[in-house]
Amino acid sequence: MSRIASGGGPDYVPQSAVASVTDLLREPALGKIELIIQGINPGAGISHFSAEMIKRYGLDAAGYVFRTGSEADCFDRYEAAVAQGRWVVVPLWHPQFLHHRYRIRALKEPKGLLCTQDDATLVVRKEARLRIGAAALKDLSQLYIGNPRLSELEDDLRRRA
Repeated sequence: MSRIASGGGPDYVPQSAVASVTDLLREPALGKIELIIQGINPGAGISHFSAEMIKRYGLDAAGYVFRTGSEADCFDRYEAAVAQGRWVVVPLWHPQFLHHRYRIRALKEPKGLLCTQDDATLVVRKEARLRIGAAALKDLSQLYIGNPRLSELEDDLRRRA
């Protein structure tokens, strides 16, 4: 599994109007997109990178504000915007349930500030290794779920909660 950071918006926002972070600085995006970009907790890497992007692209001078909060703040704001057909930008990562529930188009990010990708690694306590066994550990180390399937599983879990 890989975690990929990105920013994006609903696919009903025309790509001709907003394809890149730089497009946020000109019309029609500047007049239509909500200027508050709701993130998650301030300690998250995506929050750090998103706040840095606001500065490095000059989005702050155009009135954009990055706001930290809970995951629920971020997800709920995005879902409410989509339900109302509003133009909005959301900082995202993969895998994540919103990608399964909605069509979200990633914004091109020419400066490469969000070019990080994390790889998931199996971590097992030393005491558990013997109980799990070498054969099972080998099988688990070769397991690959993939971001789309993991996003689907997370969405399913959230719907059941």
